[in-house]
Amino acid sequence: METRKCIVVLLLTLFVLSCSGKQAVKPPAQFDPEKAFAAANKELEEKEYDKARTSFLEVKNRDLTKKFAPLAQLKIADSYVKEDNPELAVAEYKKFIDTYPDHQYASYAQYQIAMIYFNQIEDPERGYGGAAKALTEFEKLKKMFPRNPYKDVVDLKIEQCRNVIAEYEFLVGKFYYDNKAYGAAIGRFEGLLKKFPEYRGESQVLFYAAMSYKNLKQKEKAAEHFARLIEKYPSNILVKDAKKELSALKAK
Repeated sequence: METRKCIVVLLLTLFVLSCSGKQAVKPPAQFDPEKAFAAANKELEEKEYDKARTSFLEVKNRDLTKKFAPLAQLKIADSYVKEDNPELAVAEYKKFIDTYPDHQYASYAQYQIAMIYFNQIEDPERGYGGAAKALTEFEKLKKMFPRNPYKDVVDLKIEQCRNVIAEYEFLVGKFYYDNKAYGAAIGRFEGLLKKFPEYRGESQVLFYAAMSYKNLKQKEKAAEHFARLIEKYPSNILVKDAKKELSALKAK
């Protein structure tokens, strides 16, 4: 009898302990992506970049609604721009485009990539690389997102990039010309005339291309370029010399 009572007491004790243990366990707090995103944004504004990126990454990985995950990825990229780390910024913007190609901010990500390279342009001699990359990315933006909200600005940026690249090509051609490497100079000048017909310094290109041909004894080509310069830019300062050179060629 005593043994039976002991067993009953033991079972009741275990039951009570089991129930009290269950009551002590609290359910895990539900993740709120909106609040987490706002907190991460505050960290970003306070320039706590590493901390902000960690928080945004958590939002990206845990947001079941998928509403804030894309924005978190975008903010990670933005954080690298603010931190002046362009290479990582470009990588993160590209990751956004690859992951969310149809997102409303995909065109923004592509525009940011182009602007990162555009902002690397300093002058024609040192800015060629940035201008070439920016031009590629701006043209990609127009092709991938024809209805992008930056259309007017992009066309202007493309024109600026092309002018920087053309100016660089002219400087290289002029360098060859000054060093009497006329064949190499002609290659640069002719390439420039073909690829950048809108180049504002075209009159100089025509003149030095003509002079290069003249020095290589290619009189017909020289005359052709002098004539184009005179016809297209009649009031240009180089026309006077071009007319003299053309007259001399005809006399010969």
